[in-house]
Amino acid sequence: MDVDFILALVSRWIHVGTVIVMVGGTCFMKFVAGPVLQGQAPELMTAIRSRWKKFIHGGIALLILSGFFNYIKAMPLHKGDGLYHGLIGTKIILAFVVFFFASVLVGRSAGTQKFRDNSGKWTAVVLLLSALIVAMSGVAKVRDTHKLKALNAGPPMAAEFAAE
Repeated sequence: MDVDFILALVSRWIHVGTVIVMVGGTCFMKFVAGPVLQGQAPELMTAIRSRWKKFIHGGIALLILSGFFNYIKAMPLHKGDGLYHGLIGTKIILAFVVFFFASVLVGRSAGTQKFRDNSGKWTAVVLLLSALIVAMSGVAKVRDTHKLKALNAGPPMAAEFAAE
């Protein structure tokens, strides 16, 4: 089996799997832990954030590494494709915004306490931006599939000429 293919596949699994864990955990924080613990047991929420912080920081590292690898592998295939580059560029910028908010929501810095004090709002922002990133990724991926299918089909009516 081709080593390049295996690396690309493993990188994609790492990237998508990490997103699933991080977005799922963020949904849990927003819709389960946050509402249940709001106004009570601040030490419990601090303990949850402390454990979640390891997932956030590890996940950000994995997403940056696998994302960079995926980007380097995909770019030669999209030379001159403005829409693809626009989607991916916007997705990367939004991802770093999500990384910032996710980090301050699990952080301990006094300077970012205002985010944690209003964590419901900022967690919703993280989820909204994450959904937008996933949507852009889906468009780029499906668009690629259809573009490749059209290229592989050849010019219109090519099958008719080949049959003669």
